[in-house]
Amino acid sequence: MKILIAADTYYPNVDGASYFTQRLASQLKKRGHDILVIASSSTRYTTTFSHDGVACLGVFSWPSVFHKDYRFSPPYLIKRQIFEAIKNFKPDVVHIQGHFMIERTVANIARELGIPVVATNHFMPENLLHYGHLPARVEHKLAKLAWKDFCGVFKKIPTITTPTKTGADVLKDNGLSQPVIAISCGIDLQRFNPKNSGDYLRKRFNLPNVPVLLSVGRLAPEKNVELTIRAFSMLPPQTKIHLVIVGSGTERERLEILVTELGIRDKVTFTGFIPDEDMAAVYALSHVFVTAGEAELQSLVTMEAMATGLPVVAVRAVALPELVHENENGFLFETGDAKSMATYIERLFTDEALHSRMSQKSLEIISKHDIEKTIPAFEKLYERAINGIM
Repeated sequence: MKILIAADTYYPNVDGASYFTQRLASQLKKRGHDILVIASSSTRYTTTFSHDGVACLGVFSWPSVFHKDYRFSPPYLIKRQIFEAIKNFKPDVVHIQGHFMIERTVANIARELGIPVVATNHFMPENLLHYGHLPARVEHKLAKLAWKDFCGVFKKIPTITTPTKTGADVLKDNGLSQPVIAISCGIDLQRFNPKNSGDYLRKRFNLPNVPVLLSVGRLAPEKNVELTIRAFSMLPPQTKIHLVIVGSGTERERLEILVTELGIRDKVTFTGFIPDEDMAAVYALSHVFVTAGEAELQSLVTMEAMATGLPVVAVRAVALPELVHENENGFLFETGDAKSMATYIERLFTDEALHSRMSQKSLEIISKHDIEKTIPAFEKLYERAINGIM
């Protein structure tokens, strides 16, 4: 098949939607499909480039006023070049990864040309609105408007997916009336698995020879890394655990100040951004994974941790309970409950039998999310869309 994928966030952006789209495009290419990705250029000029063997068109964009890592492509400036790209590529099907400017422009043009469209949602308003630093009541109103705008785009698309059943329920609760298919983002179990070694990274970051508690993700307000740090500071002083925080973002300076204020600077390492090729090793050097982000429609980093056999301590929010099964492969704590979070972390580091049992359960649960199952599911959807079967 000739498949055109449209995404407003793509390589080199560091976020879940970008990583999913990169992996989807790469895996489809490896399975013999002809792929073209249309995404934002990383400059104000239209560019063509290849990433992981996939041809990409980067269309004109401006940097966002809210966040340096996100870019904005005005529809009136990109419509002609997108039209020409679609006309020349002649895709059998178009797969958009959201409802923003590039994606909605591609969807509109595809409909004009009679090309079937499939859409996947990764959107949660909470992941964007906090950058405005607005009062809660204003954010609530803006979230409603954001969902209304989203529904205005997606209601025109007959085939819609999202990574989890919870994600599908979120869309229904926010005004989308048509059916939504839950298809996991998928995880490459050949790459992320317990056989990996992280010894070289332990040396690179000069980590002490003690078990590691791992946090991975953007250092942004919605990821609630502050809560992880506060919970870690509540552990008994004699507990020999090192907290490794992987990721970059606007919150890093504030979080480093917090670590110093809490008196745990020697027990915490901020690695900054780590290249994708090193991520499997990051999980391999760790003992337990923790996440406090409250706006996850699935959480790729949690899946990567589980594929490496790590038990997980996670907040009971949105779709995380679909991955973290209470008392099976980890523990769930309530929003803001640093004390419970600390208790669960301590249990997993002090009870070897519990850790071993939950580690095996993580591997069992994540096996259902093998990318070798996910990609064929999307292929079937494309085939149904091409044949007019909804």
